[in-house]
Amino acid sequence: MLPPSPDFLSSLAAAVRDAARQAGAMAFPYFRSGEQTAARLWYKGQDSSGQTSPVTEADIALDTFLKDRLTGMFPEAGWLSEETADDPARLECSHVWVVDPIDGTRAFASGHPDWAVSIALVKDGAPLLGILHAPIHGRLYEAVLGGGAWCNGERLQLSGTALPAPARVAGPKPLMDRFERNAGPVERLPKVPSLALRLARVAEGSIDVGLVSHNSQDWDIAAADLILREAGGVLTDFSGSPPAYNKPRPRHGEMIAVASRLHPRAIGAMRT
Repeated sequence: MLPPSPDFLSSLAAAVRDAARQAGAMAFPYFRSGEQTAARLWYKGQDSSGQTSPVTEADIALDTFLKDRLTGMFPEAGWLSEETADDPARLECSHVWVVDPIDGTRAFASGHPDWAVSIALVKDGAPLLGILHAPIHGRLYEAVLGGGAWCNGERLQLSGTALPAPARVAGPKPLMDRFERNAGPVERLPKVPSLALRLARVAEGSIDVGLVSHNSQDWDIAAADLILREAGGVLTDFSGSPPAYNKPRPRHGEMIAVASRLHPRAIGAMRT
């Protein structure tokens, strides 16, 4: 299969953006701000924090819609989604759609606004296109490899050569404790329930250091990873290696997200 041309990727990004917005609109009738969702709710295996993971009928409805829409746009690509039974055939595909129809289902189900529709197109293990739509916040983040990162049409660009004092840090408490022991006092921000949104907020500069516990999955991070990278940030494990996608086991260890120029000091705080 020939790689997509820049023109094809540009038109594909516009179509994916539209699909993400439609998926967000589909979820609205099920969402109740500050209250339990109107959707039917059940539980499946454990999530990245070791808790039983919720799923709602909204997750399934959005997943069905997005699979039909995205595979119709680019049928040669494989499919990997949180809400679809894994098909090993994806491992034979150069390009793979990596989708979380509702990243932050627990937040969505409890009426918390921090959830998002996350869509990435991965090529040979690395994100090529990423769209992240947070409907309640009215924010749509997007990136195409080499084309910069954007939110609602405005360019995202991280800068700075030194960690602020104190650095604004978000993530699991044990990892924040570890960072603070080695980097000095920090401003502890509330944990963002959607991991994709946590990374996107590093990309837009409202979080300085985003920490990620072990057991995140491809669909949690692929789109936001590209958005962060195109904004001038980086997502790596504590050895400095970036995540690779579309592996037989699409699961990752502990990670850190930060502006590229701040990465050496920030990752140093997590290695000790």
